[in-house]
Amino acid sequence: GFYTIAEKLLQEQINLLGRIERSLAQPDPNRVRATNGQIFVQAKAIEAFVKRQDPNFRTTCTSALNTSINTDNSQAQVSQSQTYCSLYASSQELLKLSPVLDRILSRRGESALIRQLPLVSGERKSDPVLPMSPVERPNLGKKATPFAIYEPNLVPSPAPIIGQPTKKSFVKYSQPIQSAIAIPQEAPAILATAEKYITLAKAGFPQDTKFHNPRETAAALDKFAYDLDQEEPQTYGKFLALPKTGIFRVLPYLAYQRPLNQLENRMLKTVGERYPFPSLAETKQEFTPNLALQLVGERFQILSSGCDRNFMADLGNIPIEKLDMKLKTATPEIRKAFLNYQPPQKLNALQVEQRQLIAGKNPDSHLVSAAVPVRLNHTYLVRSLQFQLPEAIVTGKQLTPQERLQIDELLKIQSSDRIIAFRPVRQRSDGSYTILWRVIKELNPPQI
Repeated sequence: GFYTIAEKLLQEQINLLGRIERSLAQPDPNRVRATNGQIFVQAKAIEAFVKRQDPNFRTTCTSALNTSINTDNSQAQVSQSQTYCSLYASSQELLKLSPVLDRILSRRGESALIRQLPLVSGERKSDPVLPMSPVERPNLGKKATPFAIYEPNLVPSPAPIIGQPTKKSFVKYSQPIQSAIAIPQEAPAILATAEKYITLAKAGFPQDTKFHNPRETAAALDKFAYDLDQEEPQTYGKFLALPKTGIFRVLPYLAYQRPLNQLENRMLKTVGERYPFPSLAETKQEFTPNLALQLVGERFQILSSGCDRNFMADLGNIPIEKLDMKLKTATPEIRKAFLNYQPPQKLNALQVEQRQLIAGKNPDSHLVSAAVPVRLNHTYLVRSLQFQLPEAIVTGKQLTPQERLQIDELLKIQSSDRIIAFRPVRQRSDGSYTILWRVIKELNPPQI
């Protein structure tokens, strides 16, 4: 019947809208080519359907969309007219994107190979070796091959040493710079108009008709892959009611890395930007202490940044709620290592200590370390010293005479020192963990 076919076409139109949005923001030219072809195929299918309903549909739809429907018509007639006219209007609106996609494709071809497609029915191309080459068919679902990109799979490197040149794993190698792709200015208005017509078409269907929204599905899948489950904060609500506590999903470090040898749009938010590490305090002068915890293999490790100093210890199966500021439930050795530690006041000495900790050459290596083995339902202690160094120190920039007049302000360092506890309470099949965390003690901000 009418509604069965119209529902199928409308769902395909909704799906097409989602594919267009993704192709506009992604650098893969094959996705742009596929989307452009689907716009024409979908427009022809909708036009054929509408023409079967009303051979004079152009006049009817102009009247239906720009003026009110004649009140003498029945509700069924009104709903059907509104449905197929709105559906047709949305397809015609998306056709306006075809020249935009053609222009985008010409630019995408600068970064990836655009091959000539074989016939849809398949064709054989001559091969200098094989007596009979296989039949090739077009496949735009496969990503285009990037030009001249080969990125080695390197292990995560420690934070660079500030004030000293850092040796690279490969001489004269720098990671390729990814494209910055902005959506053309005219595209959002066209997509918004098409979506408005889709909403009008939905109104003609019975209320129990459900349409799948690919945008909502993509958001739900993204949350499923990187965020907490909806019920987890409720499960640990009693603990989270305590001050300076939180819940967080610790991901493998590869989740924060860009996939190798693939084209990406660097203007899109990364995983770390969509799901940031938990903040330990309010932002002051653009400085926000956080718990940058991640998984490297089967070990918890805090992401190094600048001259931050972090060390950890496994306390065993001690309830995180029972820890106090004096760490009475910890062993005397661990208590002393965490409470009595005094950071050096020189930047170089601080960096040396952190490198010794990472290499396992610090005096307390049998008690504390930069990474600890993962054990479910164990409580871990972290001493986290974080610094926000001025740009002049990080880059070694030469100050101008005018800047030297404000040297005290330019070289001001923001810092924090905290003892934090965290406890993994759930392991997922992808290797990530849900942890509960709590700030045990705040110490005076260190000065270097």
